[in-house]
Amino acid sequence: MRIKRGLFAFFLLLGLSGQVLAQALPSTTPDAAGLSQARVDRLSAVMRDYVDKGRIAGVITLIARGGKIAHFEAFGRMDVERNVPMRKDAIFRIASMSKAVTSVAVVLLMEEGKLLLGDPVSKYIPAFKQTSVAIVPADGPRGRIGIVPARREITIRDLLTHTAGISYGTGPAEAQYKAAGIQGWYFADKNEPIAAVMERLAALPFDAQPGEQWVYGFSTDILGVVVEKASGMSLDQFFRTRIFEPLKMVDSSFYLPSEKRDRLVIVYAATPGGGIARAPEGGTGQGDYVTGPRACFSGGAGLLSTPTDYARLLQMLLNGGELDGVRLLSPTSVDLMTSNHVGARYSGGDVGFGLGFEVVEHVGRSGHPGRVGAYSWGSAYYSRYFVDPQEKMVAIFMSQLLPNGGLDLQEKFRNLVYQAVVGPVPPAVPPAATAGRSPRKQ
Repeated sequence: MRIKRGLFAFFLLLGLSGQVLAQALPSTTPDAAGLSQARVDRLSAVMRDYVDKGRIAGVITLIARGGKIAHFEAFGRMDVERNVPMRKDAIFRIASMSKAVTSVAVVLLMEEGKLLLGDPVSKYIPAFKQTSVAIVPADGPRGRIGIVPARREITIRDLLTHTAGISYGTGPAEAQYKAAGIQGWYFADKNEPIAAVMERLAALPFDAQPGEQWVYGFSTDILGVVVEKASGMSLDQFFRTRIFEPLKMVDSSFYLPSEKRDRLVIVYAATPGGGIARAPEGGTGQGDYVTGPRACFSGGAGLLSTPTDYARLLQMLLNGGELDGVRLLSPTSVDLMTSNHVGARYSGGDVGFGLGFEVVEHVGRSGHPGRVGAYSWGSAYYSRYFVDPQEKMVAIFMSQLLPNGGLDLQEKFRNLVYQAVVGPVPPAVPPAATAGRSPRKQ
């Protein structure tokens, strides 16, 4: 009997240790973090109002300041039809929020001397040695395009800054992309490696000359293949062993283990009348993240994650590349990633763009509340994050709404976060988790 009790205690401890690994950043109260509790309650009231009015099925909001979570709340339902409440460990399709992970992977390899930002992409994917650009002649027939050679090779930096001239197949050569079966950001249904798709992409004409325009598209998926070639690992293996496991991001992956299926949030679509309806199965609706082929790892838009997992990634960046004694990047590299590399080519210069992030350079020109140096990005599924280094703050808004019908809740979330900031930045979290031992080096 004692042996059985001992085994029970052992397995219970194992279970508890697994929960510890899955825990979020340390917690604190809003007041201790320099936030007004009454103003945080204002944020919560707006989220509940949108849920109650049927504008959105469910939302999770998270604010961390000074390395501690001061607000973390789930609203509404993750499955309306089954009346399942939104749970804090819900798993979301994060689409283009995957790009931040891929940017970290590329810069990590840069730090290890395995690539340079100025390297031509053809060094890793020879099919990109000579690319072409589609042009629309001013005096030509409607729908007719011309194709000219690219003036120079595309570089890794072009891809990171989305100045490679590569769209998601919606530019002048849209018909050719459609015929090639390479259109849009969704890859979870493809039964082939991402490298094969990107090699075919190289033969299609792009939308602009390298370096001349900011064009949003397949650039980060190409970077995922560069990571595979430079590291000798598949992208899922690299993310898991070099980023997710060191950062204890235990619920982040390209495809969902079957035992976590009940935590995957249902996707809803905005309706013309201002309500929502369940999105269709497959495709960009519910997606093929559970029962699909699990063969194509999209670094641009393929990941699943939770608010607490993603907060650990962002906190690592906010800390200058380190979290809980694990250093992934140097502070200098994080500064490089979150500086404006594109001048006025992005948004006319109202905000800048770095190595995967939109960056505030001037508060007035940006039109956003916040501080100079804040960086952010979002997701097709209507999730978004921002990091404010001056305020030592991470803020995450997660939902699953596609299309979003022009909903304004994301913009209101940013306003509501900043209106709650009323006090100074609290002291940084001491490295208690690493006391008595040397930090792990990556």
